[in-house]
Amino acid sequence: MNVATDTLAATARVALVGNPNSGKTALFNALTGSRQKVANYAGVTVERKEGQLKTSEGRTLSILDLPGTYSLRARSPDEEVTRDAVLGRLAGEQTPDVLVCVADATNLRLVLRLILELKAVGRPMVLALNMYDIAQRQGLRIDLDGLQRELGCPIVTTVATRKRGIEELVAKVDEIAHAGALAGENVWREPTAAEIRQAHREAQRLLKTYVRPPERPDTMTARIDAVLLHPLAGLTILMGLLFLMFQAVFSWAAPAQDLIETAFGALGGLVAGALPAGPLTSFLTDGVISGVGSVLVFLPQILVLFLFILLLEDFGYMARAAFLMDRIMGGAGLHGRAFIPLLSSFACAIPGVMATRVIDNKRDRLTTILVAPLMTCSARIPVYTLIISAFIPDRSVAGFLNLQGLVMFGLYAAGIFSALGISFLTRRLFWRGAVEPFLMELPTYKLPDPENVLRNLYLRGKIFVERAGRIIFPLTILIWFLSTYPAAPAGATEPAIDYSFAGQLGHALQPLLAPIGFNWQMTVALIPGFAAREVAVAALGTVYAVAATDSDPGMLATTLANHWSIATGLSFLAWYIFAPQCISTLGVVKRETNSWRWPIVMLVYMTAMAYLASLVVYRAAVAAGLG
Repeated sequence: MNVATDTLAATARVALVGNPNSGKTALFNALTGSRQKVANYAGVTVERKEGQLKTSEGRTLSILDLPGTYSLRARSPDEEVTRDAVLGRLAGEQTPDVLVCVADATNLRLVLRLILELKAVGRPMVLALNMYDIAQRQGLRIDLDGLQRELGCPIVTTVATRKRGIEELVAKVDEIAHAGALAGENVWREPTAAEIRQAHREAQRLLKTYVRPPERPDTMTARIDAVLLHPLAGLTILMGLLFLMFQAVFSWAAPAQDLIETAFGALGGLVAGALPAGPLTSFLTDGVISGVGSVLVFLPQILVLFLFILLLEDFGYMARAAFLMDRIMGGAGLHGRAFIPLLSSFACAIPGVMATRVIDNKRDRLTTILVAPLMTCSARIPVYTLIISAFIPDRSVAGFLNLQGLVMFGLYAAGIFSALGISFLTRRLFWRGAVEPFLMELPTYKLPDPENVLRNLYLRGKIFVERAGRIIFPLTILIWFLSTYPAAPAGATEPAIDYSFAGQLGHALQPLLAPIGFNWQMTVALIPGFAAREVAVAALGTVYAVAATDSDPGMLATTLANHWSIATGLSFLAWYIFAPQCISTLGVVKRETNSWRWPIVMLVYMTAMAYLASLVVYRAAVAAGLG
């Protein structure tokens, strides 16, 4: 086989590069569909997304979605990965055969400077003018032929959310990738200040020459922003949206939760009725079904939370929320860009910590990392909803508000205010200095693409279920074993679980947590809970199922209400607001900071806060007669 044939048969590597909010990820989804793999780049925690597609000629294109950037002059870890991938410097990564620069057709001002930098890299390139339908609707006139001639690369117009222009883009990339086009000389280097100013002037010239102002400006966005970005009305709407989100977590998910709980209860009863009493039956009903089922029952609530986040992000509201919070966060010593990592931490602290890479200043970034785990992540939802269901009545307040939802909102608010307080103290006591100004582009408003939202929602749910299988299930089995063996001796008068390894360990450690109202079962649950917060629910389900005599092991909330005082339940909630109950987060902090110092600092200060908060809450509840 000759060289030309080998070239045609090879898989071409295509890298998508573009500014944040340019629709790059939507274009990646339109190109690759479900044929995607998500991992991390070697040696770093930056997310790596790659997908495959077949061209009309039967050839394969490997599409790499690089993190958004405004320039190859990298100022954050995300931008460093993009720069190194484009330049072929990234360890373990092949140099892209073709670069696809994705640009928001309605806002070419900043991307033109990036295009000029990418030209200097010398790789074959295609410019994808995305959101072209919005540009046409606004009457924005772009001289495509002239701009294409000036830039020296083909231009394809696309509407990623409607999959328009996708075939043309694939055909053009395939043509370039398999035509034997040679890469030019890479003349890009870190520019001087004078060269940056020159690049800015050149971008302005291109914009003025080939792009005419819109005949029908997007006045709708301006009118909406006049309300949503108003200092008072905007913050009120933001708080209202967050409040609605937490109300929905309880209200919308309730029917699906009841269905899952009933299914697991029926499954446990079926297994118990079909098998004789003994270790195998206990293993299946108390270990597998009660343990895993007590976590999966919260999947609907987690999906509701992610649904809100995905819809708001696709709509274009997230950037507005960051803008609104900038003044508040700046007063607490946080950079405005910290809002996105902290908001991501509502889903999981791990991507929240990783998202701090968008913050350039090292101290601002480190402050955000230290407080990100205080945001109420989705792993806390099973713990919160379990305790709330057990001790907070399901009734309405003021005729239309759900009391349980109000308590959940209060728990989230406690995490937010504690994060702001810690960052304020950190900046005032240790890292004094002004917070850098917050600059960001506000994307145009867009209707969310249902297909993308559903795909992302499915991926989030899949990750949670896989986490239950990969982490929670083995730990549940371990807890069942520790709670079952060794068996009670002959003539024992105490419950059998008291003689098990778990019972002995819980009783040994319980005096340390007795001042905050924790019993030995709670102590046992905290230990595996360090692997993942939601494992504590599975641990409680297993421990109480093993110890159960007349209670239904499937009704964990009822069991806890019968065994705990209200003061103990409130103390447990206070503990989980602050405690660093996730070893994975500590590991990511170590990787992000390249030091064990900061994970240890985080572990110590958050544990101290958790113990103090639980102590205050428990003593106050006991004093109020709730003990």
